[in-house]
Amino acid sequence: MAKTVLVPLADGFEELEAITIIDLLRRAGFEVATAGLHDGPIQASRGTRHLADITIDEAVNRDFDLVALPGGLPGADHLRDDPRVQQILRRQNEKGGEIAAICAAPKALIAAGVTEGHQITGYPGALDDSPGDYVYTGSPVQVDGNIVTSRGPGTAMDFALTLIETLGGKALRDQVEAELVREPVS
Repeated sequence: MAKTVLVPLADGFEELEAITIIDLLRRAGFEVATAGLHDGPIQASRGTRHLADITIDEAVNRDFDLVALPGGLPGADHLRDDPRVQQILRRQNEKGGEIAAICAAPKALIAAGVTEGHQITGYPGALDDSPGDYVYTGSPVQVDGNIVTSRGPGTAMDFALTLIETLGGKALRDQVEAELVREPVS
């Protein structure tokens, strides 16, 4: 059975991050569901419009192997402020499921309380107003337990490949990376 991934999409999400996550994880054979915070088209940070597979209301009571949040503003703020997203993140953490966020989206993880005691990264300065018990590393991609975080659009491919490795192992990551005609980053 394929691993399942939820990618919540809020108005103002960063296109490059979300599409990279969705595309690469689908290439790896994972079942990726995008979930809009509202019905209808979602307008991303650069003005593109997207249709989600399901609504967040449909996702809230489903189980996923990974919940991955794209960043972008104000998208990350909407994810942080949405009680359904917060419920999903807390439940995912309680069951020991994988959780990931890139760019400004780690602020949603902080708000849910799932980063306590973890090392995380994010877009420089984006987490300054998000106090909590975590250590900011500034790394391009940071893995700590069930939490994977990354800095921003420029690290989106490495982030998505790390998520593939987390769910499917190094051989699957290497296979997907080779098909991208990209030199592996060690």
